[in-house]
Amino acid sequence: MAKRVIDDVRMRGFAQRHTVQSALEWLDAQLEPLPAEAVPLRAAAARVLANSIVSDVDVPGFDRATMDGYAVVADSTEGAAAYSRLPLTVIGESMPGRPFDGSMMPGQAVRVMTGAPMPRCADAVLPAEWVDADDLGDAIISALSAVPPGKNVGKRGEDIVRGTTVLEAGRMLRPQDLGLLSSIGHGEVHVIRRPRVRLAVTGNELLPAGTQPHDFHIADANGPMLTALIERDGGIVDFCGPLRDDRDAILEALHAEADIVVVSGGSSVGVEDLAPTLVAEHGELAVHGIAMRPSSPTGLGRIGHRIVILLPGNPVSCLCAYDFFGGRAVRALGGRSKAWPYRSVRAKLNRKINSQIGRLDYARVKVENGSVEPLSIGGASVLSSATRADGFVIVGDDSEGFAAGTEVEVWLYA
Repeated sequence: MAKRVIDDVRMRGFAQRHTVQSALEWLDAQLEPLPAEAVPLRAAAARVLANSIVSDVDVPGFDRATMDGYAVVADSTEGAAAYSRLPLTVIGESMPGRPFDGSMMPGQAVRVMTGAPMPRCADAVLPAEWVDADDLGDAIISALSAVPPGKNVGKRGEDIVRGTTVLEAGRMLRPQDLGLLSSIGHGEVHVIRRPRVRLAVTGNELLPAGTQPHDFHIADANGPMLTALIERDGGIVDFCGPLRDDRDAILEALHAEADIVVVSGGSSVGVEDLAPTLVAEHGELAVHGIAMRPSSPTGLGRIGHRIVILLPGNPVSCLCAYDFFGGRAVRALGGRSKAWPYRSVRAKLNRKINSQIGRLDYARVKVENGSVEPLSIGGASVLSSATRADGFVIVGDDSEGFAAGTEVEVWLYA
């Protein structure tokens, strides 16, 4: 077998860069939802349905009272009014879960509570406030108003009719969906498996997250940021803290039992940027170097069944590249939409944003008093530019930027 030739760009730079569009096209070709798994209903919130749900029961499964009062035959209340009271004979009661065992005739009433089954032959509920009863135990009550047939009665199947598709495949389940599933007797549900993501943050200079920086060492910022982003997008994160720029340690992470391996740092053209070469040696490095700012050193590839996403180490570059590529992969494998989980607004720039043809730019901005204030395009290591920002504006690779006064789309972080 011929020896594989690896294009090592360390200390040489990128001869050419992929467009964002071509990188996304390669990535999308790798993305199919993972297989389904059955989970208990209590664990199904925010999971994605693997198959449509059809109800095999009516909800409710019986006619029921929607108010506290008296079940009656509606015709027997005709003409009742405060000045023309009609007597009704109370023959029993119907309670939730404990129905009245018998049938009714005109002139009779059965005391009912909200949600209780309607007695046979009853077709309306006379509300308690439309009744004169000196004592709830009295055998005779007086109707003070008439009720038409069907009044204050919830009909069988009023909520869900048997055979109805109640939830479609691909739906991300909300709390109310879980209530509905329970109401039709589903104690578990088949959902798309959540992707397992091995997160490897590399750098000899890194201290564990939250550690006080000292000497020439810095605390890991990307680990906590990426963990939160991956979990937001539905992934299960395997992260044990920063790795040194060590070939064996990085290679072990690349072969982790995972669906996606996200490497932050070591993806550029420096001497210790080992990850791209290792991906190329042990799998496929399909994309390395993308015409975007920040995040130019981003890489995409595969090792076996794993998708590998190489993110720059500079925090803003890391955030930007995750937004474009990492989050897209996590969401798609978990059955979610590939689209950004951000809402957008349109507003006018109060200052111009400069860019250049052939490069996509991710510009952090603030939105104040209905106008957009650009903060930064460069400064890939200045994470505070992202915390001060309300969101970002994308300048496409076919544009030289936007003039002041241009209406732009702002993607909001929250």
